[in-house]
Formats: sequence, structure tokens, C-alpha cells
Amino acid sequence: MRIHIATDHAGLEFSTQLQQHLTAAGHEVVDHGPVEYDPLDDYPAFCIRAAQAVVRDQRAGVETLGVVFGGSGNGEQIAANKVEGIRAALVWNTSTAELAREHNDANVIAIGARQHTFEEAVGFIDRFISTPFSGEERHARRIAQLAAFERDGSLLPDPRAAAPHGGESSDALDPEAG
Repeated sequence: MRIHIATDHAGLEFSTQLQQHLTAAGHEVVDHGPVEYDPLDDYPAFCIRAAQAVVRDQRAGVETLGVVFGGSGNGEQIAANKVEGIRAALVWNTSTAELAREHNDANVIAIGARQHTFEEAVGFIDRFISTPFSGEERHARRIAQLAAFERDGSLLPDPRAAAPHGGESSDALDPEAG
């Protein structure tokens, strides 16, 4: 499997070790940066490029996933999720890594390199990579709803938009309406 990775200065040492681990496990690793330590570097471009590569590969039929990491993983997850077609999940244990794939068909995970030991993080990554999407209808339906919103802003109808009991409009329930 091809694995796209990206980080910032907080995860640079982790990135080097991770590349060695993933390559030894038989994966093709594509590093999107950074290439040297800079305590003032910015993660968005690195993580967005990794996410774009995941989408590009998946659309081309290449089996691929992504891993982004930084101090907490939060900003890296946000950056990756700005790319259409990405479902990036912040993981902090093996269960969240597994559920990200199994229920959400996440194609990128974000990890806080300063929050976990290398061994812990590798365990999350290995579980993420080895867990397939369940394909259950309820999960596929929800993912399709996310994709529809991402594509054109469409949402399911708001159940509160229907007139409540007694015939009042929903505006009567909204203190900021009218």
C-alpha cells in the first residue's frame, strides 16, 4: 500500500522513524515534508499536499492512505480535511484508529507526535492501515451525505423545519427568528 505522510517540525524525528517502519512493513512511503528541522515551519502546506496525493491516488485506483502528525495532530487533521475527498480522523488509541477506518472509511489519520510514544503511535497507524471499511449500509449512507455536502452543500431536510404540534411555525421556536 502507498502511504502519504506529512508533519511539521514537531514530528520530524517521528517521521524518519515512521518511514523506516512502514517501508520495512512493505509499504511504499511518500514523504510530503518537511525535509529539515525548522522550528517556525507551518504544517498546512505539508498536510494538504499529502491529502491531495491520497485523493489523487485513490481516484486513480491506487490503494493508498495518509498519516499526518504534529504536536497535537489537531491542526494537521484540520488541514487535511480541507481537501475535497478526505476524511481525516484524529486518533489517540487503537480503538479510534480502527473505528476511523471501519465506520468512517477515513483515508487519513492525524496523530499528536508529542502526545504518544513512537511505539504507541505506530500501533495506531498499523491498526488503521490493517482495518478495512466495514461497508455497512448505515456507514456508507453517512459517508455519502458528507460527500454530498462537500460537493454541493446539500443536507438532509431539517426535521425541526416541519411545524411542531399545535401548528406553530419553527420560527416561533427560534428566538433569533423574525
